[in-house]
Order: sequence, then structure tokens, then C-alpha cells
Amino acid sequence: MSQDTTTLLRRLRTIEGHVRAVQRMVEEEAYCIDIIHQTQAIKSALNKVEEQVLADHLQGCVTTAIRSDEAAERERVIGELMDLFKASNKR
Repeated sequence: MSQDTTTLLRRLRTIEGHVRAVQRMVEEEAYCIDIIHQTQAIKSALNKVEEQVLADHLQGCVTTAIRSDEAAERERVIGELMDLFKASNKR
């Protein structure tokens, strides 16, 4: 397992723990603003995971495809990135 994978898994486990804590907060009817602060922290942590996965993808898969002699492969990865960009703008 690579260091990047280990780091991502650790972050995801931490996020999982935070989600469980928010579930408990809701069950215990914690103060709404406190719950929102925690969900915002979870979203921020997920954004960091996405950033790392995207960086790894760009440095690995996309770079390999762009350097490829196969035009279809280059177009495929560019299409994936465009779809991802479009989806992120719909949020």
C-alpha cells in the first residue's frame, strides 16, 4: 500500500468517526449550530480527500493518457475531467 493510499484511508477513517459523532449529536438533540459546524468540517475534510485523489489522478492516469499515442485515450481522460468539472459546477 502506497503512502498516498495510507494517508487517504486515515483521512477517510477520521471522517467516518466525525460522521458517527454527528449522528450521536443528532440523536442527543445537540445544538443545531454545533451540528452544522461539524458537518462543515466533514465537508472540508472530504474536499481535501477529493483534492488528493484528483492530484494523484492528474499526475498518474491523465499524464499517461496525454502522453499516449492513442487519440481515443487522450480524448477519454479529457472528457472525464470535463464531466467532473461540469458536475462540480452543479453543486
